[in-house]
Parts: sequence; structure tokens; C-alpha cells
Amino acid sequence: MDRARSSGQAQTRQSPQTTQTTQTSQPRTRPIRRLGVEEEFHVVDLTTRRLAAKAPELLEALADRTEYVAELQQCVVEVNSAVVTDLDELRDELLRCREGLVQAATPLGLGIVAAGSLPLLVPDEIDVTETPRYRRMLADYQLLTREQLICGSQVHVDVADLDEACLVAEHVAPDLPPLLALSASSPYWSDGDDTGYASVRSLVWSRWPTTGLSSGARSAAEFDRLVANLVDTGVISDPGMIYFDVRPAARISTIELRICDSCPSTDTIVLVAGLFRAMVDRAVETIAAGVPPLDLAPVVGRAASWRAARSGLEGDLVDLRSGRTAPAPEIIRDLVASLEPWLRANGDWELVDGLTTAALLRGSSAARQRRARRRRGRLTDVVDQLIAETARGVAAPVDGTEDLLESYRPREGAAPAAYDEAVDETGTPRPPYADVVAAFQRLGTRGLRQRDYAIVDLQRADGLTFRLRDQPQPQVFPVDLIPRIVSASDWEHISAGGEQRARALDAFLRDCYGEGAIFADGVMPRELLDRAPGYRSSGRLGGPGVRNHVSGLDLVSDGPGRWRVLEDNLRVPSGVGYAIAARALMRRFVPEVFPRGIRPVRPVPELLRDTLSAAAQGGAAEPGEIAILSSGPTDSAWPEHTGLAEAMGVDVLTPSQVWFEDGRLMRQRAGRPAQVRVAYLRMDEDLLLSAGGRDGRPLRAGVIEALHRGTLTLANALGNGVGDDKAVYTFVPHMVRYYLGEEPILDQVPSWLCADADSREHVLDHLGELVTKPIDGHGGLGVLIGPDATSAQVAERRREILANPERYIGQELVDLSTHPTFDGNALRPRHVDLRVFVHLRRRGGTRETEAITMPAALSRSGAEGSKIVNSSAGGGSKDTWIMTDGEER
Repeated sequence: MDRARSSGQAQTRQSPQTTQTTQTSQPRTRPIRRLGVEEEFHVVDLTTRRLAAKAPELLEALADRTEYVAELQQCVVEVNSAVVTDLDELRDELLRCREGLVQAATPLGLGIVAAGSLPLLVPDEIDVTETPRYRRMLADYQLLTREQLICGSQVHVDVADLDEACLVAEHVAPDLPPLLALSASSPYWSDGDDTGYASVRSLVWSRWPTTGLSSGARSAAEFDRLVANLVDTGVISDPGMIYFDVRPAARISTIELRICDSCPSTDTIVLVAGLFRAMVDRAVETIAAGVPPLDLAPVVGRAASWRAARSGLEGDLVDLRSGRTAPAPEIIRDLVASLEPWLRANGDWELVDGLTTAALLRGSSAARQRRARRRRGRLTDVVDQLIAETARGVAAPVDGTEDLLESYRPREGAAPAAYDEAVDETGTPRPPYADVVAAFQRLGTRGLRQRDYAIVDLQRADGLTFRLRDQPQPQVFPVDLIPRIVSASDWEHISAGGEQRARALDAFLRDCYGEGAIFADGVMPRELLDRAPGYRSSGRLGGPGVRNHVSGLDLVSDGPGRWRVLEDNLRVPSGVGYAIAARALMRRFVPEVFPRGIRPVRPVPELLRDTLSAAAQGGAAEPGEIAILSSGPTDSAWPEHTGLAEAMGVDVLTPSQVWFEDGRLMRQRAGRPAQVRVAYLRMDEDLLLSAGGRDGRPLRAGVIEALHRGTLTLANALGNGVGDDKAVYTFVPHMVRYYLGEEPILDQVPSWLCADADSREHVLDHLGELVTKPIDGHGGLGVLIGPDATSAQVAERRREILANPERYIGQELVDLSTHPTFDGNALRPRHVDLRVFVHLRRRGGTRETEAITMPAALSRSGAEGSKIVNSSAGGGSKDTWIMTDGEER
């Protein structure tokens, strides 16, 4: 934390003489200042990926190395570099120190992370290091000390003496916030919350009483008086607790930069060090010329630092010298350009210029961490990425090109790629995407990253989140910048097939909970229902009308115009609200890419309300008689529930807000009891039936009575989960022929029921080639993709099928199409699917069923290399452009 107490500082505490080098043949007009770096590293348990109070054990293993020293917390190790003059030397020194630390940590089951904060939960007790000074700090500062689970990087540069250091600090202070933006690497705090900041470390750090850009002292005497006064008042316990972002170092003639997060990329630290040394050089010349430092109000400097902590490299920064606000790359480029004469004099210009370009192309570590989490929603992925980057000392490689389609260019010897909907095999955008890709190429990597940052920022503010399976915290629902285009002819085919399938499934639901004709006629085996977890006795309460009011069909494509149904969703199909939100975000942040002829999504909420209104028995329901029934804020799709309710002009209710009275479902509306005639069920039916109402009584009996009386319609009906069953899925083409007398319009994936002996034998013989799924699985749970699985995983699935064959089906592996997805650096192919929403309603009080396909579809994209793309497993989403052959959007 403060360099004065580090036993390994002897290397940097040398005399302040400067050294000339022969870095380039360029003549030197002055000597080159030496510099050194202190880096702080989190110690992480490799099993749990959480902080580990194992620094004492690690330092014991490094006892013969003086550059490794203890820190305030026992989960942090500090490393002090040797003193150098050459930036390439500094990079080698930082890598050498990291290599030694990693080599000592690995046998202890520990990992090393260079970042401002660690995202995972910390143990209940992280003790401070046992020294009298640290114990006193714990007693004096309590929470500040206990929560000091942060790591920073410090750079020391030689100066003549303390007087010069004080003046230099005041001159360089206005230029420090961009250096924080470059190093920003702490978006998460200890419980995994995304703080919304790129550097939460700097906010935690700022709680100490002696922080800010600089001390304001302009001489050694003034600085000494300030320190003595702070110690005398008891605000700080010793001079080492002067924590300004730039300060004179204690007991050595250097000036110390302290504003930066620890950063996994050593190149970023080298870049910051080179820039800071040039700032010092410029300040010394400015002082010699008699120019005073900028008169900067502390609150203004603090605001600029806050802006850098908030934005990183992805948002706007404040230029304190001009007072303007501009995108981070622009501010940083201007800063580097202003330092060019001093960078050239040090022989650093070419290196610093290249490192700046790479840093801006790559983006902040904070943004990379967020992308790692968005890929699969797992904080462990974030920690693993940080461990890997720290060990290598570099972040993801950057080739420096602005060609967003570089990854699509053909490479000799590469295996044939899956069909990509937007880019052909030569790496050329297909005609429907030519203008869109050209627009994104003009925006470039940095422009796209800024739009992506703005979208995520607004989503976080609006609460547009989704809770992934087994994750304690909801995360921003990923919306990719690159839209997906569905042609008018494809949409006509999809709509016709989806509506046909929805009608057939609705007929099946009414039949299987009624007379069971399809079983009596031998089209489907009745025992299928015995194995279907979604088949419930409550399904017989569905009433005489439509059961399948809103269905979601998941489709995949493996070539132009070729679509197959992967699965059906008839219980609580989610996603249409996210599709609407994706369109709104795209319109706001990338309006320049929109062509004419896109089907609008604005009518969807009204269409949904009309469907729910028509579901009421005894005449259409008014908006006040319709409600969304949700389990509440803990539901993964709660933001969608609230958004749809607002758009439809209806209320969203939880079980604790409703009760039954005289066989009617009631709730409070405008301060009075009011009846709910239609409840759009967006929660598990078991949870609903077991929940207590507003009056404390269980809802089960009231639901059953209201359904019997016809005073309540649940959309979708209880028991509809049987239609989601993977075994039932295999018979949907038969349902189409049986109930509708038609041939299926949409194909589906060839499947085999493992309950059948012949089919089971086929699946077991081809287990490594097929996809196997539990029949009750949803959200990608339990799916095994044979070609991507290990031999151990295939063997385990074989044992599972043999033990419970009726629980599994096998499916032919579909080579899912891919679509370009912006990963923060370029457009890369990711597998995609398409969720289409079909509504069924009675037409005008007749018994005739009307089917309507919503003009909003949800495209979901998977993580790199993953064919599982659903939201529960961390899939992202895309705005889906459904074209209308010239109709204006």
C-alpha cells in the first residue's frame, strides 16, 4: 500500500542520479530518468477462485527474494521491480517478477491476480498482516481496513529532491485521470455485484482521509507541515498514510504515481510508466520556465477521477486542462500527443504510441471481465481469465487491424466452418448484410465498443437483467450489436409452420387431458404421459377454450432457407420482452444501421393484451381484469414481466398480492378489491399452487374453484408442461397429421426415444455423434453434445441412459448456423437460434381458433465454440430484423 514500509524497496531507494542509455541513435539533450514499479497481487484459491489469506505461506516460499513483500491484508502480495531506464527492460522485469510469483504459488494451490478487485465472495475472515502498524490501522479505521481488499500499481520516477517532487506533483495532477482509465480493472465488488464502474477500487480507496489527486503543497516545507498536522490531529497515524494519487515518496527522491488499479496486462503498466515519466519531464521543464501549475479546484479534480473510474476506456473522460468531455480514446490520444517531445527524448515514442493503439483497441480490463462473465454468466470465468492474463502478463492479442471481419477471412488448411448467415465462405458479407457490415466497419472497433458500453450502461440502469442458472446475482441481459436479418420469404415459411405447430399442440393438450383419442387410435403411446414430468392432474382444469395461448418455438438453421424446430415451449415461454428491448436499444445507440422494410415490434404488447383479453370466459376482459402473475423479483425474467406489464397497461402481481373471494381471484386496484379474470402465468405452476395469498391462505383451493367456475383463465393453462417434454416433441409431426389433416410445414430434428429398445440401441451405438437430452430438461440443462464431449462424459451419459432409458432422447446433431457477434475486438462467428412467439385465441366469440405470429423474435447467440445458446446458460441476444419486402419500418 505505501512504499515506505516495504522491505523489498532497497532496489528503488538508490540515489536519484540519472543514467544515460543508448536506446536509440537519437542524440540526448538530457539524461533519462530512472523508474520502478510496485504491483499488488490478489492471492486466490485455485479451487474456489476466491481470495485466500495465504500470503504468509507464499512469502515464506519466496523468502530468498527481497522483491516480494507483505501487504496490509494477508490475501495480497506486493512486488517491487528493479530500477530501470528502458521501458523494454521494465516489461522484462515485470514479467520476471510475475513468473517467480506464479511459480511459487502454483504448488500451493494458489493463483495470482493483478486487478483492482476480485469478483467472487471473500471468506468470512481475511486477517490483516500481523504487524503493530497494521493492527493499529485496523483499530483506528475499522471498516476501511477490513474492506481494503483491493490492489493498485504504483510507478516511481526520479526527481532531484522533495521540493521538486512537490511542484511536479501539482503540475502533473490534471493529467492523471486518463491513467486510471487505462488501468481500470475492477468492475466487481466482493459479492459479485457489477458496480457499474470500471474501477471500484478507486472509489474504495478514496474513503481514506488523505486521498485526492495531490496534496496541494508546493514545497517540501509546506508538505512536511501538512503531514505533521495530519499526524498531530490523529487523522493519520504516520507519514506513510499520505495516499494522494501523486505524492513525493517517503525517504527517497522519487515522485510516486498511485492512481492506477493493478492491471493484468504488463503492457498497460509499461504504457502508464512511460507516460508518467514524460509528464515528469515536461513538468520539470515547465517549472524551470517559471510557469505555475494549473489552479485546479479539488472537487473538479475529484470529478474527473470519478469519471475515469466510471468509464474506463469505454465511456467519456474529462480533460482537466481544457475542461472538455470526450470519448476516452480521444482524450488519451490527445494526452499522448501532447507528451510526444518528451517521449521522443526518452526514446519511448514508438513503443508508447504502439502500446496506446493496442490498449485502445483492446479496451479496459474491466470491459474484458464483463465480456467474460456475459459469455456464460459465471464469475469463475472472470477469475480464470484474470489468472491467465496475469500469468502471461498480456491480455487478449490485438493484431492492430480495423478489419472487423478478419476472423472470417479464409485460412489455408482450416476446417470448413458452419454456414454463417451474414458472411460467406470468402469472408464477404452476404447481400442483405452488406450495408450493415459496412456501417459497422466505419464505426470501427472503438466506436462499436463505445456503443456496446452505452447499451450495457443503460441496461444496468434500467434493470434489464436475467438471472442465470446457479448464479446468485442477476446480470445484464446481453444484447449484441450486430442484428440478425430474417427475409420476408423465410418469415412467411416460419410463421405458417409455427402457427400450424401451435394449433396442433393446443389440440393435443385438450385431447390428452380429455378423451385421449390420439392414444386410443394408436398414434401415440399412452405410457408416454406416465414418463412426462410436465403431465399433471391439474391440467384437467384448463377449461373449454384455448390452452396454448402463448407458445415459443425454438428454431435453428443449417443453411439458407432451411429451418428446423429444436424444441417447443408451452409453459412460460420468455423472451418477447427482451426482443422488444433489444430493438429499442439498437434504435437508440446504432440508428445509422437501420434500413427500410423492417417489421416493427411496437404492436407486440397490444397483441399480447388482446390475446389475454380474448382468453377470458364469458366475454373479453378489460385491461384492469388482466394481470401478469409472477413469483417476483427473484424470478430470472422479472424485468421482462414488469416491462411487459407496463407496455400492456396491466399490473404484475405476486401470489402474496392476491386472494380468493366467492370463487373469484381478487387483488387491490386503486385502493379497492378488484377481480382478475385472466392471469398471464409467468411462474412455475407448482410454486403458484403451493403459495400463500394476501390473506395467508394457500391459493391451491381457490385456483381450482375459480377454474371450475370459469371466473379465471390462466394463460398458459396448468399442465401445459407436457408439451415441452422432449419425448412428446418427437410426435408433433404426427399430431399435425392427426389433428389438422395436414403435412408439417416445418421440419424438426430427427430424434430417438431411449425408452424404445431399438432406438436406445441406435443412440448408444452413436453416442459420440448425437446430442442427448433429458426429456424434462430446459434451458440447456443436461444436454450433452457428443462430438464436443470428452470420453469420460460420453461414458457417464451411457451409464445414465442404461440406468434410466426413459429419461433420455437422442437427436441428430444439427450444424447450427453462425452469425457475427461483436466480442469487443472484432466480429466473430457464434452459433445462434431463433425463438418465435405464436398466439392462439378464439375468433370473435366463435369456437374457431385464430393463430398469430408475433412480429418480434428473439435471436440468441452462444459463447465461443458453444452450441448451447439459450439464455439460462448465458446465451446473448440480438435484435432480429424481420423484413417486409419494402414495407416501411
